[in-house]
Amino acid sequence: KRTGKKIAVVGSGPAGLACAAQLNQAGHNVTVFERDEKIGGIMRFGIPDFKLEKNILDRRIEVWRREGIEFKTGISPDKKALAGFSAVVLAGGSKVPRDLPVPGRELRGVHFAMEYLTQSNRRVAGVEVPADKLIDAQGKKVVVIGGGDTGSDCVGTAVRQGADCVVQIELMPKPGETRLANQPWPTYPMLLKTTSSHEEGGERQWSVLTKKFISRESSSQRVTGLQCVRVDEKLKEIPGTEFEIPADLVLLAMGFVGAEKPGLLTELGVEYDQRGNVKTDENYMTSVKNVFAAGDMRRGQSLIVWAISEGRRAARAVDLFLMGGSNLPAI
Repeated sequence: KRTGKKIAVVGSGPAGLACAAQLNQAGHNVTVFERDEKIGGIMRFGIPDFKLEKNILDRRIEVWRREGIEFKTGISPDKKALAGFSAVVLAGGSKVPRDLPVPGRELRGVHFAMEYLTQSNRRVAGVEVPADKLIDAQGKKVVVIGGGDTGSDCVGTAVRQGADCVVQIELMPKPGETRLANQPWPTYPMLLKTTSSHEEGGERQWSVLTKKFISRESSSQRVTGLQCVRVDEKLKEIPGTEFEIPADLVLLAMGFVGAEKPGLLTELGVEYDQRGNVKTDENYMTSVKNVFAAGDMRRGQSLIVWAISEGRRAARAVDLFLMGGSNLPAI
């Protein structure tokens, strides 16, 4: 039974889709807005096909479409476009990447990881990329800065593209392979994580600080290497440990610092928490009435399972707000 309530979900990543699916089940009319050309967010354009084949995503989206969810792609709605909805859920993710402002950052061949991964995913899907915009690892010495999941995805993608070699460096010390005494269950342990991408090839180094990007090609201004130094457990430089890593392609995978504020968030006037994420109350509502937030946009960069949980919780909060009660499951 339809309630007659119209809800807009802005962003079609895991949080947005999970939220939309639940709100649709509750009987609301849900419209999902996505600024990219296809639905899926980071699941489509961030995660490589060797980890998530897109036909699985397409199959589920088609189920939701038949169930009544309306999907609008290539649209970044403004405040005026959202005025006719009973509630709005912001699920645009945490997309501002952490930069590395060291000398040589402007050199050609130094890219944010998501620039590389999203382009690669589009290429796998058959999208033509102009030669002057192409970011390809074939035959190149690749250095990935950052030891998390995004960095791992860059390693696996570079290996598949035929990189000459891949080195992944991380500022923090190498984690142990067993749980430490000061990290008892259920504390989340800092353990060494080896993914399938790492098993496929490449070298990993820890406690490495990048001091400078260098270029031996003054005419092209292309990166040819990194000047690095070893650091101790307190991230202090260790004298006499300076070294260079050759590189034709450098990918910055050092996490994200928050949501993109220019545009809809600024127009709506939502408040932010101390970390720069969209601030909400315990019911997922922002400082603007009828406007909710979920996923990485609200809690910061995290895992897809967290985004799904966030989306489902936000859906129940929206349902309670609009209807005074909810049959949606409390997670």
